[in-house]
Amino acid sequence: MSDRNNQAVVLNQRPQGEIQDGDLGLVNMPLRDLKEGEILIQTLWLSLDPYMRPRLNDAKSYMDPQGIGEVITGESVGRIVESRSEKFAVGELVTSYSGWQELSICSDQTESLYKVNPNGIPLQAYLGVAGMPGRTGYLGLTEVGKAKAGETVVVAAASGPVGTVVGQTAKQLGCRAVGIAGGEEKCRYVVEELGFDACLDYKSGDLLEKLKEACPDGIDVYFENVGGDVTKAVAQLLNSGARVPICGYVSAYNATSMGDVETPFHILGALAETPEHRFFLVNEWQDRHQEITQRLAEGVKSGELKYRESVAEGLENAVEAFKGMLKGKNFGKQLVHIAD
Repeated sequence: MSDRNNQAVVLNQRPQGEIQDGDLGLVNMPLRDLKEGEILIQTLWLSLDPYMRPRLNDAKSYMDPQGIGEVITGESVGRIVESRSEKFAVGELVTSYSGWQELSICSDQTESLYKVNPNGIPLQAYLGVAGMPGRTGYLGLTEVGKAKAGETVVVAAASGPVGTVVGQTAKQLGCRAVGIAGGEEKCRYVVEELGFDACLDYKSGDLLEKLKEACPDGIDVYFENVGGDVTKAVAQLLNSGARVPICGYVSAYNATSMGDVETPFHILGALAETPEHRFFLVNEWQDRHQEITQRLAEGVKSGELKYRESVAEGLENAVEAFKGMLKGKNFGKQLVHIAD
């Protein structure tokens, strides 16, 4: 097996602010032979997600920083091409945190390794609305946001895979769903295709005034994805008893020093009445992984759960796609298609 060539993207040096040429590099990595209990996975689709950016910094956060020379972390859906495991057979499809590479070796004991039953929906949906981002949106809204019928739910990055699920789930629960997105095209899509009640373009200014119009009864749940000026505007309209699930704050991810960043915790903490808010991770509900994945996949299959995706072709285009996603250039879930 060692004659197989494996291409991978590794961290050459830690980015200072925005990712520059040379920070991440495409390399060839020789593959070792499989040991007992291991499988070899060929990556078909790679997911690009905002959480990967803070991991490139040498800073303590909820995940260990990415090591220099290591393959960039990321979830993929792939096919097993070789197996020395009794649990997994050649040809089976799995999602795993294989990282940005064409082939990966994985132990069959790995916690985040799951078999995928395509169930008539596109495989890559298991990295988007029926995958980690979808579960994040669903569980963040229902378990941390505790959204109830009649309430107003606001979500930023509304056309992305997390926001897409938050808004559509809010509508199913009987809430008023208001999105915030960058650009007219994304906003139109969120209202016309996804069925939100309103969607505001944060790039066109006057966000606070537009929010007041879109949320006449104030805001009960704010699903936090971006931080910064968006959070400052939303914070002024939060009702007494509001809940704020904090998923991330992508506006700060390219900052040169996270120590200088005004985070959602600063903004919310400074309010006269501090809303119930906390940072959460989807793996708090690891025991419900299959149940929620199934529920979301059913929604995709029935056409109830709609979504968009942006696809980059080939691992060699992953870095540019990642840089673009951090600036909101993508529309919907950002993916890299690596093999069929």
